[in-house]
Amino acid sequence: MIGRGSNEVRRDLSRAPSQPRCVVVCQDDVVIKTLHAALSPTFIVTFIVEKRSLARRLQGADISTVIGSPRRVDTFLKADVDPRTCVIVADTERRSIKPVLRTVTDAGGNLIYVLRISDHGQNRSNYFSTTFPEISTLDLSHLVQGSLLTSLGRAMTRARVQQYQRYFSDANRVLILLHNDPDPDALASGLALRALLHRTKTTAIIGAFQGTTRPENIRMADLLDITVSPINSASLVEFDRIALVDVQPDYFGKRLNRVDLVVDHHPERSEYAATFKDIRPECGSTATILTEHIRAVDVKLSERISTAMLYAIKSDTLFLSRHTDSLDLEAFTFLYPIANAALVRKMEGAAITIERLNYVANAIHFGHAQGHVLATHIGIAPREDLVTYIADYLLQLDTVRWSIVAGIVNENIIVSVRSLDYSKDSGNFVRKYFRTLGSAGGHRTMAKAVIPLTAFKKKFGDLEESEVSRVLADLSEQFLKEPFRSARPSKATNLEISKC
Repeated sequence: MIGRGSNEVRRDLSRAPSQPRCVVVCQDDVVIKTLHAALSPTFIVTFIVEKRSLARRLQGADISTVIGSPRRVDTFLKADVDPRTCVIVADTERRSIKPVLRTVTDAGGNLIYVLRISDHGQNRSNYFSTTFPEISTLDLSHLVQGSLLTSLGRAMTRARVQQYQRYFSDANRVLILLHNDPDPDALASGLALRALLHRTKTTAIIGAFQGTTRPENIRMADLLDITVSPINSASLVEFDRIALVDVQPDYFGKRLNRVDLVVDHHPERSEYAATFKDIRPECGSTATILTEHIRAVDVKLSERISTAMLYAIKSDTLFLSRHTDSLDLEAFTFLYPIANAALVRKMEGAAITIERLNYVANAIHFGHAQGHVLATHIGIAPREDLVTYIADYLLQLDTVRWSIVAGIVNENIIVSVRSLDYSKDSGNFVRKYFRTLGSAGGHRTMAKAVIPLTAFKKKFGDLEESEVSRVLADLSEQFLKEPFRSARPSKATNLEISKC
């Protein structure tokens, strides 16, 4: 079976006959997206994958796939491999790729390359060049490098980092402050900045006013030995320098009277002053920005910090499928060979708990499906993360392109929105219907509203869970029927600075 099948590949060829073709054998969706971004400007690219579920995910990102075993000649024939096609076989070192290489040759492939995913495969590359002399080897990091920074940009980043390194060097105690309930991006960014400042646990405290509560984030902190110290307003005077990562000062209200460094990927706020700052809303994570800082000054990263940062980028960009920039792809490529991939998978596996499954059941029970929209109300929840988790979870369903989830937390109704729609903006949806009732904001693919329960009832009535689900579905239907208008994003709200 073929995703964007052979006929579509042929149509692509008819539209651009002079563009060369490339067929890639790879089973890792993140590596596939990295390769697609690197190769698609030059090649018409098709990926051979073995699992239908992976093909469906890639189709959502408009990536051409052929489903089949790379150990069968007919799979390559479906992909229209001929002697002029560039064929790349990714070597993850988990399985032998010798049968795949032989099959490519049998299918008529002539321009064949083995792609090394990690730097540990030099001996394997030597083996391939000896056993298959007609085959060349490529390195993933070399294949996609060059788009991260121009030489001038790298020099400017180096100067900026060296300036704040000198500014922090004479401080006895440094506070690296994270937002409340720190997520993987905040935790990893705290570790990365401490490495950049050449500090230890005792001289640079990673702190937060409210600690970590989400199960997967607690598991990450435990597995990577990340300590987040509790901070209060009175204790701020104990620090000579204060740095913020993955958050900006206005998030904390009037608690901070001085800030020395801010590094963040959320839209920039103008109502504060900082000695140094690097704000890049185009990046999918703050860990991406700090990876650039690290590369600019050649700081040697440990496996532990690299693992944290790789997980942060994957988490904040939903496996490089949400709000992803070329900088994120470059950072991922740089970190991947250093990080512990097994540990990343173990941290990812912590997201499913009995508590969350109970709320998934509530979401399905009270949910209302309307076209590609699934709206639901999960009832009373102890924490906001349960609402956002369900919104992310429901978006994985085959037919769902919009998930809108409500839940009651501390006398507020939290509405979390996730979207795969390129023509409509999730942030505009919550601002349109909920800004006058409470706080609302977000981006194209994700958004959140926090509405006092009394205000929600005054507007919509005292509704049961299923009735709230229907109201949200009706609002979404009305919103999606409106003509598409391309508009510049509005100024970020406090909510947009926090996590959606």
